[in-house]
Amino acid sequence: MTVRLEELKPDALVKGLVGREAVRLISVQRMGDMACQVFYRGQDGSTGDTIVFRSQEADLELVSGGRKWSFEGDGEIFRLVSEAERIRLAYLFDPYVAVSSSTIDPLPHQISAVYEHMLPRQPMRFLLADDPGAGKTIMAGLLIKELLIRGELERCLIVAPGSLTEQWQDELKEKFELQFELLTRDLINATGLGNPFEQRPLLIARMDQLSRDDELQTRLEQAPEWDLVVFDESHRMSAHYFGSEVKRTKRYDMGKRVGNHARNLLLMTATPHNGKDEDFQLFMALLDEDRFAGQQKDAVHRSDPTDLMRRLVKEDLYTFAGTKLFPERRSYTAEYELSEPEKVLYEKVTEYVREEMNRADRNAQAEGSGKKRVNVGFALMTLQRRLASSPFAIHRSLERRRQRLESRLKEERLLLEGREAGSKLLLEAKYAPGAISDDDITELYEEDTADEVEAAEEAFTDNATTAQTLAELELEIETLKGLEKLSKRVVDQRCDAKWSELDRILDQEQMREPNGARRKLVLFTEFKDTLTDLAIKIRDRLGRPEAVVEIHGGVPRDRRRQIVHAFMNDPEVVVLLANDAAGEGVNLQRAHLMVNYDLPWNPNRLEQRFGRIHRIGQKEVCHLWNLLAKDTREGDVYIQLLHKLEIAREALGDKVFDVLGQLFSGRSLRDLLMDAVRYNQQPERQLQMEEAIEGAVNQEHLQQLLSERALVQQGMDVHKVELLRQQMERAMARRIHPHYVHDFFIEAFRRLGGKVFEREKGRYEITYVPPLLLDRNQQIGFGVPVQPRYERICFEKEHVTASPRAELVSPGHPLLEACLSLVLERDGAVLGQGAVLVDERDLGTEPRMLFCHGTWAAGRPPQPPRAAAADLQPIAIPRDQPPGGGGDRRLRALSRLPALERRGTATDRRDAERKLAGPGLGPACDHPRPNKLGSRAPGGDEGRTAGADRQGGAGDPGADAAGD
Repeated sequence: MTVRLEELKPDALVKGLVGREAVRLISVQRMGDMACQVFYRGQDGSTGDTIVFRSQEADLELVSGGRKWSFEGDGEIFRLVSEAERIRLAYLFDPYVAVSSSTIDPLPHQISAVYEHMLPRQPMRFLLADDPGAGKTIMAGLLIKELLIRGELERCLIVAPGSLTEQWQDELKEKFELQFELLTRDLINATGLGNPFEQRPLLIARMDQLSRDDELQTRLEQAPEWDLVVFDESHRMSAHYFGSEVKRTKRYDMGKRVGNHARNLLLMTATPHNGKDEDFQLFMALLDEDRFAGQQKDAVHRSDPTDLMRRLVKEDLYTFAGTKLFPERRSYTAEYELSEPEKVLYEKVTEYVREEMNRADRNAQAEGSGKKRVNVGFALMTLQRRLASSPFAIHRSLERRRQRLESRLKEERLLLEGREAGSKLLLEAKYAPGAISDDDITELYEEDTADEVEAAEEAFTDNATTAQTLAELELEIETLKGLEKLSKRVVDQRCDAKWSELDRILDQEQMREPNGARRKLVLFTEFKDTLTDLAIKIRDRLGRPEAVVEIHGGVPRDRRRQIVHAFMNDPEVVVLLANDAAGEGVNLQRAHLMVNYDLPWNPNRLEQRFGRIHRIGQKEVCHLWNLLAKDTREGDVYIQLLHKLEIAREALGDKVFDVLGQLFSGRSLRDLLMDAVRYNQQPERQLQMEEAIEGAVNQEHLQQLLSERALVQQGMDVHKVELLRQQMERAMARRIHPHYVHDFFIEAFRRLGGKVFEREKGRYEITYVPPLLLDRNQQIGFGVPVQPRYERICFEKEHVTASPRAELVSPGHPLLEACLSLVLERDGAVLGQGAVLVDERDLGTEPRMLFCHGTWAAGRPPQPPRAAAADLQPIAIPRDQPPGGGGDRRLRALSRLPALERRGTATDRRDAERKLAGPGLGPACDHPRPNKLGSRAPGGDEGRTAGADRQGGAGDPGADAAGD
């Protein structure tokens, strides 16, 4: 019968190698999967050798099978290849291998999300919607690393807001040794006519960069399918119903196109539901359009998203010790009264805002169009918020607005020279910042970044005006000049009541350590002008300019990271001043004190700010002070809201802070605050506002919001945490320990021509990586590139953070994966030969047979076949083991062969073969079938061990390892 290359064994009798003569095989050396070199003896006693290719199999005929194993393999190479195979299959023994291979200490809810909710779903379409600060980036990194190690991921794309892309890149590198590239314009240009999405397997792209560029999306679709796409802050990919019509944002359309080009899709957001069920259904359609498409206002017809999402709130999160993960939150309303000069300024500016708003309404009615009214309303609303922020902020705003309108007045006069003062203005198109609708304003504050909000506010505040004639424009400029002078006097008089209140808070006992040192404080304001003014005042107050650092929209991203690092690690830096540009993705849990110098008119921003310090890693009770003027229209509304919210917190707990953004379902808080400014003298309007606040914060409404916020009935109790802890302990006991990886890597890397030198304890420097390893990642389909040199590497987590920082070499590291692949390709054939290993410390003479036990299955191309059973391990078979079943078979499982160092000599091999060929062991060596595995064999009960391994390949996907 015809024969396959795998069946060519020593002592086999084969026809077809030398004409039709049957020759006896002496030895067989595998040369990869497609060829082998055979040495044979002819019938006349002559010997020869030849290379047999897989294409010649049909010409060969097996007369007799010969011995299963020759045991002629090199003992050292056999040990090395066996270790390579064991490390390559580490995930079978350690279900949390990505945890062991990363510099993180994951929490129960993170383990549950990755290993219970996401990994079992292949292909996966999933929404991870845990609360802010729960560590969703860690969960995504764990998922990516695990899929890489398992050979299920080569191409991965992460789409995030622009302000978070570099943070993603840093965290994936620092915690998981994953080298992602940023999709920048330079990278796109560098590919020339090529496709960056095809050439770069691990990419991070800015959400708006993709959504605003249809050509870029087309190029993405032309590249191979992504193995995994992750969308961070995915709630920004929104769509809304207006009547029966669906309004889709560019981000939503982009998310749909990119998601359809991915095998696995992960959406991440802490705010998946905006309070409108139909919008949530549209959002979930990004995961499953068939289930969630169409407007489903009837609750009976809404699809249950439980199987597509995981959502845990902060109160449901625990540590492995069973304690609550997040500390308590305490909020204080710090009320202050404006000084007399400030009261005058407040009334004058508020009167200007009210009159301009009313004029905009009249103009809109006369023209039959409300576009300009919305533009002016947005500008005046921003002006009112800056009035509440600080005297310096309103002064700078009035100054800039006056300067811009004066510039326009000069141009208008030139164009209207010789005409009457009542002539219509001609430069509306040039100076108008563009049309904006009420829906656009809502979308701006809820979905755009703080930098984008700041830019829009500047554009409208400086340019939008109700003036339609030269006379009206001149009148408004004169009004602005008066207000500007008034605000300048207030600034010069230094009678800032809000600053006085903050000055008092800075002296409270919570601000200092028991030894008198200042604790770190995060102070949020809305506007850069206020931030700049505060920075000067606080530096003067503390007497140390280096103690205060600032983040705002004008600070470059690289500088932002430096500032955050200094605040988190430098004990001399104690105050961080920030606007909402720092409220997006920045981790500030080194501090547990926060002051809201300005309260945002979008309550979602309030929740996001608190989340910067109230997050994983925070051990202290978090304190928050909200500064509010009690004699202003908008201040009175906010004070009333916060007082009622505090009463509700006493009954419902800290959860009430998490639903601030959903309190007002009809008119938004922003609308209520603006109504308070405009209609303060109308009692019926005041009553309506009080009723709206009362309805928003009554306990029944809050309880309903908390139930809706959960979205799905999921939770994690102490019992579940304990089960996860036990599973983790068992996995840690079975994992590939770092010293095994160390021993294999150092020996294999040097054998392959690499140069590695020990430096500090447990840390090494790699000065040279041979070319055959540099390109290996592309050959094996591993997306992470191998570097030509490494300043430091280590094998245990505790050695990573020393200076210089070391890369953790563990399963999934590109250099280790390249070594594993090359060792198995070069010398993997030795596993089919077997080898005789000698323990020089054992004085016994009794040999033992050792098999590797496990089943095999085809892997995902281009990866080699990978084991599918989690019981692959060496099995020792005593010489007197009976071949049949029944009885105590005395099989002993070994985790490895630590004492077997020297390759057996020819005499050792013949002696072992003779002794192992006793009664019953011949058949047992071919097809041993143990009933169960016993305990680990002692290290010195038998002196010589014959090792063998049998691999199922792509052409033999159902083959069992000998012993299965």
